[in-house]
Amino acid sequence: MMNVPESSRTCSKAPEVASVRVQLEMQSLWRQFDQLGTEMIVTKAGRRMFPTFQVHISGMDPAAEYVLLMDFIPVDDKRYRYAFHSSSWLVAGRGDIAAPGRVHFHPDSPARGAQWVKQTVSFDRLKLTNNLLDDNGHMILSSMHRYQPRLHVVLVDRSHDSQRFAHRNFCTFSFPETRFIAVTAYQNHRITQLKIACNPFAKGFRTADSENRHTAPCQTESAGLCLPWSVFEESSSVREDQRRSSAHGAALQTAGTEAALSYDGGSHYYSAPALLTVPCQWSGPSTAHR
Repeated sequence: MMNVPESSRTCSKAPEVASVRVQLEMQSLWRQFDQLGTEMIVTKAGRRMFPTFQVHISGMDPAAEYVLLMDFIPVDDKRYRYAFHSSSWLVAGRGDIAAPGRVHFHPDSPARGAQWVKQTVSFDRLKLTNNLLDDNGHMILSSMHRYQPRLHVVLVDRSHDSQRFAHRNFCTFSFPETRFIAVTAYQNHRITQLKIACNPFAKGFRTADSENRHTAPCQTESAGLCLPWSVFEESSSVREDQRRSSAHGAALQTAGTEAALSYDGGSHYYSAPALLTVPCQWSGPSTAHR
């Protein structure tokens, strides 16, 4: 089932983004986890997600350039605890103050629509951390809080008056089945079993018996934000393919009402509201981020 942009329901969008549609890969697997209550490990050093957030995109203008990025927003303002006697998650109180929001750029950004639509787009380099002082560009989450991943498709607008049309140049997608609770250790043993059964990197934890018992269908199914980058400059000696292969890290701070940019040693920090309406004029970050 195709996902329609959230923002398209409230305002008109540029033709290059209005027709964009996104389909979640491994949707049946995500639903299996969602039925149990998906948990994602967060560590100080950063931990990758499983299932990995992967999508198939259609409807892009083949000649236009797009930037893809993800962020994670709290589902609510509550903290949770796992009740082992009832095998369920319960509200444990009011949630912690949200850490400054961050965004994770897909390392191939920017790229033309023709490139994005021809293959599955995987955010397999994205890592989750609970380290508030993280300087690696990982996504900072609070343990025992519930989050919703979001995908943002941003049109690279190189026109001089792009500021006027910034609100039209992005679209946002989210999938309810990808919601999860951040944990430092798995609480539900069935989540642990399902991850071991389906994660190809967990082969060392499997036994012949567990593989027979937990043969889950792990097959792949094909089933408002805009950021200002015009202020960045990059040396002409850096080749385009080197720039595109860089892993971009950025911090999107939700405090404040106006977008204000500062550059700090390779990290791109934004002081802005949760939904930005400023033009995307990509000229690339000048350093790589892990």
